[in-house]
Amino acid sequence: MKKGVYLSIVIPVFNEEKNLQPLYNSLKIVLNKIKKPYEIVFVDDGSCDASFAVLEKIQKNDKSVHVIKFRKNFGQTAALDAGFNESEGNIIVSMDADLQNDPQDIPKLLDQMNKDHDVVCGWRYNRKDGFFKKIFSNFANWLRRLVTGEKIHDSGCSLRAYKKECIEDLDLYGEMHRYVPALLFWKGYKIGEVKVAHNPRKYGKTKYNVIRLMNGFLDLIVVKFWMEYSTRPIYLFGALGLLFGFLGFIIGIYLSMLKLVYGEPIGNRPLLILAVLLIVLGVQFFVFGLMADIMVKIYYKKNENKKYGIEKKL
Repeated sequence: MKKGVYLSIVIPVFNEEKNLQPLYNSLKIVLNKIKKPYEIVFVDDGSCDASFAVLEKIQKNDKSVHVIKFRKNFGQTAALDAGFNESEGNIIVSMDADLQNDPQDIPKLLDQMNKDHDVVCGWRYNRKDGFFKKIFSNFANWLRRLVTGEKIHDSGCSLRAYKKECIEDLDLYGEMHRYVPALLFWKGYKIGEVKVAHNPRKYGKTKYNVIRLMNGFLDLIVVKFWMEYSTRPIYLFGALGLLFGFLGFIIGIYLSMLKLVYGEPIGNRPLLILAVLLIVLGVQFFVFGLMADIMVKIYYKKNENKKYGIEKKL
């Protein structure tokens, strides 16, 4: 970590050419008032407009600005991951480049972080999006809270502040950026939130669509699995295997009684096919659980990842 860098601002960019200069101007005013060393990290996620040219111009005039350019569009999660890896500050703030997040709210996040929080999330209390987007977002937030047990109101808000150590061992992919607070909550970090402003979009088009919503739901399933069974997947797949195998065995006993005691033919019964299918599925789930358990052990050992988080040592 570079000495003296206190605050890093990470901003993914995808086709936001008209928003970048106003965003930079607003950021500079806010960051200069904070009066602590900072850097701004823009990640151009394969923009096909003039976004990179604008960023080049900004960077030439301000050496506190860093610009990363992707070869193609890899998505917001990949852009955030690259920005996190490039950042050198003790505190890292992420935000969108579309001017809907207000830089004036950054001091609010920092103040809340001083209240013994490791992560502070923005809550777009009065959103300026369309009706259907808000409905989908509210449903997604409700489902996330139900599945993960993490209680923040707005997982879709990109305006967040993190302590550096929180994100050093995060493995982000897909649409995981919206579930970073849930993953950190699972690791034992203290999560807070503050109400922040949300401005209507002036330039450019929203990147939110049904495909991203579906991908986010699939990633939620992965997050739930990782939170519950990442250290012992045999508990999930083994339990399913035992359940299916037991049901198949019970049906098999029932059919055997019909054949041996009452002399009824069972060869043409659909129940016999179901019993065999359940037993086969049970064996497959159990074996898959064993293989997944071995792979998880290799993962933790090879990557030297810990299954626990240490807050401090005396």
